[in-house]
Amino acid sequence: FPVLNAAKSVVGLEIHAQIHSNTKLFSGSQVGFQAPPNSLVSFFDASLPGTLPVLNRRCVEAAVMTGLALNCTINRKSLFDRKHYFYADLPAGYQITQQRLPIAVDGTLTYSHLGGRKRNEVVTKSVRIKQIQLEQDSGKSLHDDYRNQTLIDLNRAGVGLMELVMEPDMSCGEEAAAAVREMQLILQALGTCQGNMAEGQLRVDANVSVHRPGDPWGIRTEVKNINSARNLARAIDYEIQRQMFVLESGGTVQNETRSFDGKTGHTIPMRDKEGLQDYRFMPEPNLPPLMVQVVVLEEVRERLPELPSVRRQRLVETYGILPEHSFTLVNEDGLMDYFEAVVRETKAGPRKVIGWVMNELQGLLHQQNLSVSQSPISPQALAQILNLQENGQISSSIAKQVFQELWKTPGKTAQQIVKEQDLGMVNDSTEIHRICQKVVDSHPDQVRPPWKRAVLNKLMGLVQKETKGRADPVLVRAILEQKTS
Repeated sequence: FPVLNAAKSVVGLEIHAQIHSNTKLFSGSQVGFQAPPNSLVSFFDASLPGTLPVLNRRCVEAAVMTGLALNCTINRKSLFDRKHYFYADLPAGYQITQQRLPIAVDGTLTYSHLGGRKRNEVVTKSVRIKQIQLEQDSGKSLHDDYRNQTLIDLNRAGVGLMELVMEPDMSCGEEAAAAVREMQLILQALGTCQGNMAEGQLRVDANVSVHRPGDPWGIRTEVKNINSARNLARAIDYEIQRQMFVLESGGTVQNETRSFDGKTGHTIPMRDKEGLQDYRFMPEPNLPPLMVQVVVLEEVRERLPELPSVRRQRLVETYGILPEHSFTLVNEDGLMDYFEAVVRETKAGPRKVIGWVMNELQGLLHQQNLSVSQSPISPQALAQILNLQENGQISSSIAKQVFQELWKTPGKTAQQIVKEQDLGMVNDSTEIHRICQKVVDSHPDQVRPPWKRAVLNKLMGLVQKETKGRADPVLVRAILEQKTS
């Protein structure tokens, strides 16, 4: 490689999505996060001899619904297989999965991210979904370095997963993160997966390789179990640069599994893949073929909710907002509902509301690391501020001041703050004339003809300072123009 940037990178993803279900995939054990260790384990989960799997209908319907939302072909007949490998938290010594014939194949995920020079253009791309398969989760190994021992918690063993395998259609961390975020939004809208990455409900493995344009694809590495969209982008971009550097230095990229260290931003070797593991796949003898009836398929199709892409389009068409604004509203959890609630309660137009939501509200939320649901100012409270401004009771600058005050004291109303701090508009024409005359008289040198427009703006600022921003700027400008002509 003559230069680092002469390479092309290829990225493919495998996403393990925990199915939102009360019970596990093949047993009646409850699914729960942070329950006491080994308190949610049936005899089947612990792999006691003589126990048999019973397929969870909810998990099947969730996989079918997800497949339909991603434009997949739903296989009317799918099969279960045993994938053998030894690991301490896999008590049976095998995982029940779908290797030969999964429940759904050949789908498409369309996703968007903000690009362009100013990062404000919506760039839309798509990635092919190779397949969606049902499988069991494993348990969890808890490593105690102090006592030099490993403890096993089987609460998660047997929890239903959908493994979504994407084709290698992406080329950088930003695209992969945007695709995962869109997938997360779709799963949450469907209710098939809660998508909380911090709780392991959505785990992502990234396959990364680089090659010179025109050459065959390079040797890939796999980065395992990435727990946030931001870390996914960081891990992939680091791995691309690392592989480019290895090749430019005359080295060879190893076919290996790596993990990502969020603190250093580096990927770290876990194990090599040179000796291909033989999982000894075999048909699962205790489960018959899974048959999805046409009537079930149509029932699930009818229950499909409004998907994120449709929501964005509806927002643009209904409210006349920009596509990039609809992108932000839908992608930020709870922001779209907040925006629509404000629009319903206020006389202000949607474009004005979007300005407040994107600038004032989001600015303070991000500054204090809060989610939309944690906002001290409710949609109704913001609507009150906007209504006061629309009715001519407060100016735009005062509206922002009231917003800041409400943020600090959420128990009050906008009207109370305006009244207590005497922030209402000065409507007395005689008083505004008096203040304007006072400002003009105190700057005789600047108002002599021929005066410039900048002087008028300065005088307006002085009047607003005198009235604490409570004078109608249109009226002030008209009076000043009259007095300086």
